[in-house]
Amino acid sequence: MEKIKVAKFGGTSVADANQFRKVKAIVEADKRRRYVVVSAPGKRHGEDNKITDLLYLCHAHIKYSVPFDQVFDIICDRYVQIVKELDIDLDIKFYLEEIRSNMTKNISIDYLVSRGEYLNALIMAKFLNYDFIDAKEVIYFDNNGAVDIKRTEEVMSKVLANHDYAVIPGFYGSSPDGKIKIFSRGGSDITGALIARVSDADIYENWTDVSGFLMADPRIVDNPKPIERITYRELRELSYMGASVLHEDAIFPVRDVGIPINIRNTNDSDNPGTIITSEVSKDSSNKIITGIAGKKDFTVISIYKNHMNSEIGFVRKILSIMEMNDITFEHIPSGIDSVSIVISDSQLDGKLNIITDEINKKCHPDSLNVYTNMALIATVGNNMAYTPGISAKLFTALGNEGINIRMIDQGSSEINIIVGVEDKDFKNAIKAIYNAFVV
Repeated sequence: MEKIKVAKFGGTSVADANQFRKVKAIVEADKRRRYVVVSAPGKRHGEDNKITDLLYLCHAHIKYSVPFDQVFDIICDRYVQIVKELDIDLDIKFYLEEIRSNMTKNISIDYLVSRGEYLNALIMAKFLNYDFIDAKEVIYFDNNGAVDIKRTEEVMSKVLANHDYAVIPGFYGSSPDGKIKIFSRGGSDITGALIARVSDADIYENWTDVSGFLMADPRIVDNPKPIERITYRELRELSYMGASVLHEDAIFPVRDVGIPINIRNTNDSDNPGTIITSEVSKDSSNKIITGIAGKKDFTVISIYKNHMNSEIGFVRKILSIMEMNDITFEHIPSGIDSVSIVISDSQLDGKLNIITDEINKKCHPDSLNVYTNMALIATVGNNMAYTPGISAKLFTALGNEGINIRMIDQGSSEINIIVGVEDKDFKNAIKAIYNAFVV
């Protein structure tokens, strides 16, 4: 039986009529692209607005009893223009006026912001001559707000069996009471992953405005090499440190059933992009690292106490203090008599003195030092665990650039090494690591 490709197109890929034409050319180039998922129209240029942002703004106007018609007219004009330029037989004004009418009836924010994808899917289905499947009829959430995988699979499999070719709006589904419920922003990626899973797709294509992942941030490293293949584990490590192209929750539905994800560029459709798989590729044995990513603005609380390892509950006390102050931490590198707590500055929000006072009062450390303006850099690669001298090479590269390493953390899986440096050294550190392993 011929395999299926599920193709999801992000906001920039469906921002205007010209982008719609690119999508049609991509879909028609391979008839295995039987199920297409679309986002709401994104920005056409730097000064433009995303339709989803405008819909959120409309809801804010409604909430505070401010007239919303001017903002909604901008949304209407955008959709009317797309339909007109594509020259398709679709009464888009009917659907737009239906939404406008509902906006006076105490509608939910989830319903309103989901209409961006809903309208775009109606247009795309007509343009491709595909069937339209409303996401609320095939994707279900449970009472906890999580996707009800069992019910979704049962219903969706039956619906897809009746549609050889279909367009499905991303970003939303139905809650147990039948009302529209949305995913978090970027959730159309999850919609596509669920459809790929249920349809037993050969591959899940995620079309966006970049040609996959790069080994480093191009704003820091000149012309970094593309990542042709990456494992889900490596991707998670890099995404956590800010190298994000894909909604991280989109990974789980397809990873469990072994469906690869292909990140592609709608504006450069001949580029193969990046393949994300469960297993390490056989042809990657000569590739030591997969990528480098990092984030700035962390604070490190370094705690030393003699014979800490023999004091039961010492770390638990520290973590309890964090919990009491509603603070999550990033890393806890530790030694026999020391432990460091790495916290994003956005989490601290003026609570640093409260935390340190509590730690001194309850844990009685011999010393407690606070290091601010810290950056974390992750060097990731499955082959790092099996290659001698990786740490030495990395530390030497930083040392040669005069960069002081303030923290080192390596996971038990050994597929990543995280170093802490001062914010001022962030860019130079990434360049040094890239040059040492890639250039």
